[in-house]
Amino acid sequence: MSGKIKTVLKIFAVLIGAVLIFAVGFIGWLTITEFNPEPEKTVPVEINECLEPKKDVLGEKIRVLTFNIGYANLGEESDFFMDGGENVRNGDKELVLKNLDGIIETVEGAKANVIFLQEVDRGSARSFKTAQFTTIKEEMEGFRAAWAANYVCDFVPFPWPPIGSVNSGIVTLSELDMTVGNRISLPCPFSWPVSAANLKRCLLLTYTDIEGTDKQLVTVNLHLEAYDDGEGKIAQTKMLWEVLESEYAKGNYVIAGGDFNQTFPDAVGKFALKDPDFWAPGVLSEEDVPEGWSYVYDGETPTCRLLNKPYEKESAQHYVIDGFIISPNVELVSVETVDAGFEFSDHNPVLMEVVLK
Repeated sequence: MSGKIKTVLKIFAVLIGAVLIFAVGFIGWLTITEFNPEPEKTVPVEINECLEPKKDVLGEKIRVLTFNIGYANLGEESDFFMDGGENVRNGDKELVLKNLDGIIETVEGAKANVIFLQEVDRGSARSFKTAQFTTIKEEMEGFRAAWAANYVCDFVPFPWPPIGSVNSGIVTLSELDMTVGNRISLPCPFSWPVSAANLKRCLLLTYTDIEGTDKQLVTVNLHLEAYDDGEGKIAQTKMLWEVLESEYAKGNYVIAGGDFNQTFPDAVGKFALKDPDFWAPGVLSEEDVPEGWSYVYDGETPTCRLLNKPYEKESAQHYVIDGFIISPNVELVSVETVDAGFEFSDHNPVLMEVVLK
C-alpha cells in the first residue's frame, strides 16, 4: 500500500471518527436537555383582573370551541413532510402572522365561552419565532388563559433542513370563572433516542366553580398521538377515559375536546382514503364509552386535511378527527364544524353548545 493511499485512509478515518464523536455528543446533549415533564403539574391560569368572569352558568348554554391551529404555518398554501409533502416549514414570518390573524378572527367569530387550542407555538423556529400564545391572549380580551407544553426541544435535528427549536403546547381560554390548571402527562410511545426530540403529549385540565352548587366544571384539552404505530393512541385514549371518569366520580361536570387523531365511530368511511399510502387516523371505539357518556362531533364536514400538498378542495384527503366527549350530566344542544376552508390551518374548528344539567 502506497504512502499516498495510507494518508487518504488516515484522513478518512479521522473524518469518520469526528462525525461519530459529534453524533454521540449531539445525542448526549439532546438527552441531557430532554423535556421530561412531571406526571402531574399545576399550571397557572392567567387572569384579567379588570374583567368579571361569567359565574351563573348552571342551566345556561355554554359554547365550547376546539381548534388545532397548526402553529399558524399549515394553512392553505402549505404542505408538510410527515404527510408526504416536501416542506418542514412554509413561507415566511409574514405568512405565519397572516394565518395567526385569520385564526384569531375565526375564533372570535365563533363567540365561544370556552376555547381549546392545540399546536400553539411560543418562539419556535418552525413558526419563525412568533409569540403566538402572547398574541392570542392579548387579542382575546375577557378570557382567562392556561397553557401546557407538549413539545419542547432546543433543536429537533430531523429531517433536512431540520425543524430546529420548538416550544409548543395546548391552550385553554375561558370566559368562565376558571381558576386552576393541571397538566397530566400521557404515555409516550417513542423510545430513546427518538423520544429526546419528540412530543410529550398531555391533557390540560382546568377547573371552574359552578355558582349555586359544590360541583366544578372540568374542561380537558387534548391532542393525542399522530404518527405512531397505533399503540400510542390506544394507551393515551385509555388514560384519557380514566381521567374523565375520575373527575365525574367526584360529582363534576366534564367536557373534553381537541384533536384525537382518531376517527369517531359513526364517521368511519365518511372520507375514505383516496390512496392507501396516505396517513390514516385511528378509530375511537364505541365500546370504550361508559354508559351515559357521549362522543360529540359533526360527521358531515371534515375537521382536518392531509398536508401532502397545498390545499385543493376537490382532490384533498379529508378526515373527521376533532370533537368532544361529554359526561352524563352535560346535555348536548348542538355541534357543528365551522367550515373555514382550511385557509389558515390544516384543521377546521368544531363548535358545540351544551347545558350543565
